[in-house]
Amino acid sequence: MNIEVPIWEGSSSFNTGQTPFGFYDSDTIFQLEADKVAKWCAARLGYPLVDVELQSGSFYAAFEEAVTSYGNEVYLWKVRENYLSMEGNSTGSTLNTSLIVPSMGNSVRIAKQYGSEAGSGGNVTWYSGSLPLTASVQNYDLNAWASASGIDSSIEIKRILYDAAPAIVRYFDPYAGTGMGMNNLMDSFGFGNQSPGVSFMLMPISFDVMKMQAIEFNDQIRKSAYSFELVNNQLKIFPIPNDNANLFFQYIKVNERDSIISPEVQNNGSLITNISNVPYANPVYSQINTMGKQWIYQYALATAKEMLGYVRSKYSQIPIPGDNVQLNGSTLTDAAAKEKEALLTFLRDTLDQTSRKSQLERKREEAENLQQQLNSVPLPIYIF
Repeated sequence: MNIEVPIWEGSSSFNTGQTPFGFYDSDTIFQLEADKVAKWCAARLGYPLVDVELQSGSFYAAFEEAVTSYGNEVYLWKVRENYLSMEGNSTGSTLNTSLIVPSMGNSVRIAKQYGSEAGSGGNVTWYSGSLPLTASVQNYDLNAWASASGIDSSIEIKRILYDAAPAIVRYFDPYAGTGMGMNNLMDSFGFGNQSPGVSFMLMPISFDVMKMQAIEFNDQIRKSAYSFELVNNQLKIFPIPNDNANLFFQYIKVNERDSIISPEVQNNGSLITNISNVPYANPVYSQINTMGKQWIYQYALATAKEMLGYVRSKYSQIPIPGDNVQLNGSTLTDAAAKEKEALLTFLRDTLDQTSRKSQLERKREEAENLQQQLNSVPLPIYIF
């Protein structure tokens, strides 16, 4: 059975529903330009000097693919540029026309894990626990305590509250090391009726620091200092307790620290978690400027050329009386692939040049060049 398939006849009339996906069929500007793009692509492929074995729908499909490819490249670049600020935000509305402002939100969330380890905040809960000390018992297994307390996950001890009181609370010297001379000094100012005299003498802060250091050295060298050794949750107390008491400590649950799910952002399926759900939609064709449309025309032509090459590659030769006609299918597909690659490279380079980093570097270079020019301007001499 021989079926005659119509090919490009030199004109077309676009109607809604003639593109494969219909992304832009309702756009008035797209409707007006679809036939112009088809006619232009056919002319660039050799029509009317040679037949172009494509239909109007082929050109419309190439046009739609070009617009979509342009939008994908532009918005994927925007995602790469701003993903750190986007992650964790809502997927509720499209970002096509939104101005993306850099945010410290994710940077702070990333930094919180360090705060958790340092004990200065963070997103991992520190729990409190108490362990009964037994007289004459020096070693204690905190893993056994966790098991007996019904904690079914591994714990990591963060802080043992077994330190001696700070030196400042043991610092009491009414004469502050100056002897009776201070009281005599207070008498000379009429303050002698008040006691102690140190209440009125402002000493340098370094004096207090040295006093506390002296107290701590005294306790460390001359007394049995409170201390402990903690290895793999095995606790050793120094000195050996001589009576029963409670020891308090702070710990975390290891599975909470190791969890990869943020405990502070509850995701109900409406948050940006990867580039696949960043809410960018297909571009609105009528909002694309002339520069973008020119890229789209070129990409549509390369796509149409690629399709024509596939068609002509089906039969590399067509017999005619006394000879064969050699078709250029492979030449067209090779040329189309190179043109597409060149267009994508050009667009990506252009987008990279408009990145925040590139623009700031350019501003810095402009400022440096301007400063060099200003340095060459002779300064006026003022005579008074």
